[in-house]
Amino acid sequence: MLEKFQKVEEHFAEIESRLGDPSVVADVNKFTKLTREHASLLPIINKLREYKKILAQIEEDKNLLETSTDEDLKTLAAEELAELKKAKIELDSELPILLLPKDPNDDKNIIMEIRGGVGGEEAALFAGDLFRMYVRYAERQGWNVDIVDSNPTTIGGFKEIIFTIDGAGAFSKLKYESGTHRVQRVPVTESGGRIHTSAVTVAVMPEVEEVDVTINPNDLRIDTYCASGAGGQYVNRTETAIRITHLPTGIVVQCQDEKSQLKNKEKAMRVLRARVKDLAVREQTEAIAADRKSQVGSGDRSERIRTYNFPQGRVTDHRIGLTLYKIDSILNGDLDEIISALITADRSKKLAAET
Repeated sequence: MLEKFQKVEEHFAEIESRLGDPSVVADVNKFTKLTREHASLLPIINKLREYKKILAQIEEDKNLLETSTDEDLKTLAAEELAELKKAKIELDSELPILLLPKDPNDDKNIIMEIRGGVGGEEAALFAGDLFRMYVRYAERQGWNVDIVDSNPTTIGGFKEIIFTIDGAGAFSKLKYESGTHRVQRVPVTESGGRIHTSAVTVAVMPEVEEVDVTINPNDLRIDTYCASGAGGQYVNRTETAIRITHLPTGIVVQCQDEKSQLKNKEKAMRVLRARVKDLAVREQTEAIAADRKSQVGSGDRSERIRTYNFPQGRVTDHRIGLTLYKIDSILNGDLDEIISALITADRSKKLAAET
């Protein structure tokens, strides 16, 4: 393990050296990338320094116990040694986790897409429930939520809603939400009191910066139109809504949430970059699907990941076999227990794969 940390130390020293290079400082993109990497490695380096210090103090106390004739000093050394060994045991369990390869997207903002699936109006209603759940969770984290585009229904649901969440570590916590969310309850549209099963798909994508993916402006078809609200009524008479088609992939993104055409275009481009990158990544992972067996979930939006059972008040995450009987609290944004369990399971499987 210390050999692996030695490589991390050498890489950290190399980054610090490059950050002092005037040519790197002059290159904004390169300097920003190195600064972020430096910040991500600093906690690991600090832990390593703490670990080395503890190892040195342990050896020093052992030496005192073997060579000193001062009984008071030996008593103090023995007490300190016991505490140092406890600290070493804790760090022995922490350090392997720090050595796991870090997801380069973990610190990024995210773009979420929620779509009603099987279940018609009931699925659309549950899509609205999930959207509010993520908004409330984001509020608890101090993150900002911004709607990009939505297709609301007349009874308060969404056939589709696309939104961004801006905040430190947003992707690291919400990336596990990609997949199919199943709901079992009596729909408000059901007069016979029968329980229905519906499904909603959630896609979570890290926001992609312009330097991360190249989109040729000549590959884009940009259309403008008048924004409309529920029922097709015009919100305004000017063409502020934007529809962007990426011709090579056929990806279409639209935004009408803002009153400004420029702002709608900026939002649409954020989503387009993320979708183009997401498509490329998914095409790559199909070729290395075996590697995904070590992950909690593939992130495939066709994979059923969770069931929300209203009659029994329970939520079950099928990937880790976790069942919680607090559905109201969870739908109110209390996702910490689920997300923490998913992170722990993911780390455990990755550690097992490393050994």
